[in-house]
Amino acid sequence: MKRLRIWLNGLSLIQQFIAICFIVVMVLGIFSFTFLTSGVNSFVNTTMNDYLNHSQETYLIYRESNNEENLVQSGILQLVVDENGNAEAASQIQKDILNTLTFPSEDLEGNYNNNLYSLKKLDDGSYILTVLQEEYRDSFERTLFDSVINMSLLVISVLFIIIVIWVFTLLHPLNQIKTYIEKIEAGSDPKPLEIQRTDEIGEVAEALQDMQKELKQQQQIREEMIQNISHDLKTPIATIKSYSEALKDGVYPYGTPEKSADVIYEHAERLEKKVYSLITFNKMGYLADTSDQSNNLQMKPIVKRAIMDLELIRSDVSFVSELDDVYFHGEEEPWRIVVENLLDNALRYAKSEVKIVLKKNLLEVYNDGENMDEERIAKLFKPYEKGSGGNFGLGLSIVKRVCDTYGYQVSGENTNEGVVFRIKDSTKRKKAKP
Repeated sequence: MKRLRIWLNGLSLIQQFIAICFIVVMVLGIFSFTFLTSGVNSFVNTTMNDYLNHSQETYLIYRESNNEENLVQSGILQLVVDENGNAEAASQIQKDILNTLTFPSEDLEGNYNNNLYSLKKLDDGSYILTVLQEEYRDSFERTLFDSVINMSLLVISVLFIIIVIWVFTLLHPLNQIKTYIEKIEAGSDPKPLEIQRTDEIGEVAEALQDMQKELKQQQQIREEMIQNISHDLKTPIATIKSYSEALKDGVYPYGTPEKSADVIYEHAERLEKKVYSLITFNKMGYLADTSDQSNNLQMKPIVKRAIMDLELIRSDVSFVSELDDVYFHGEEEPWRIVVENLLDNALRYAKSEVKIVLKKNLLEVYNDGENMDEERIAKLFKPYEKGSGGNFGLGLSIVKRVCDTYGYQVSGENTNEGVVFRIKDSTKRKKAKP
């Protein structure tokens, strides 16, 4: 069975269809010559016995009503014999049957060389012998068998035609989809798929077109991002280079060596952050969940450390925290990056307050900045999507990748007085050991 499945999987759809039709025909042929033949024979025997008995009863009624014995019935031989089994004008088959019987006799039914017969005793002591001839039985059986076969072939033919039409209605859109994918692989921009279907094939075609649009959009965003990155990297590099040359020549653009060196340090730090974001985003793409399934990481120290590192950046923003002793699933370094990115994002847009809430299976980071528009919310966690005042558009993408890896859900939404990001555990895990 496994070899048959492997063999079928290696064929095209047309070849599979032909092979399946051949197998079905073989099975139906075997069925016809085994079960169908025996079934027809059983049905014929039952029907012929009923016909024989009915014919005998009909003959007796006719004989009694009309006082004559010349009723002709198709395939039936009727004969009246005396109490000793003697009769005039008996056919050879009737004589042969009578020779096998012993008189006087009881009512009986039998089969002699495929000729069915029935012997019944009459009121006057004589007997009536009714014989259903073999030729009639064989003719009825052949007619019935041919009718069954013809009907089966008709049904199979109709089904075959319907299946052929159905298969070709599948092959055409599948070939369209194949051509569409090949054009995408070749790097061209294919025309939209014109597949008017609402079934699974239609859903696949629609999903492919959505994917193509998304890939095209992502490609455009990446190209723009590469240009922006090139420009952003070139600016601090050029500044560092020019200021370094100026210092080497004894020229101090900001008046003193210290202030000029501070500018070099500032641009070097800016360059470092951008390179670090790119490296982190690429590394998180290969992040794997290698931890056990329990909540094994204490989050409170990570959040407190991130707050301490960031709260001095803007003195006009106050940090409010409600931190419980909570354990999350995962490794420390990815979660530290998540917390830092969420706090950095909140600090960038906050007017006067950033609030952090850490509870069981929940981390919330709130800022009292302006609400996001709906388009921005829909693209929050897509890579290279920058909001107003954003840097690279990678911070929230990193957050999403870490949460997905460790089985958490992250969302961002507007509130009445700002914006909040929530991280919730989407799985049931074992409790961590205190």
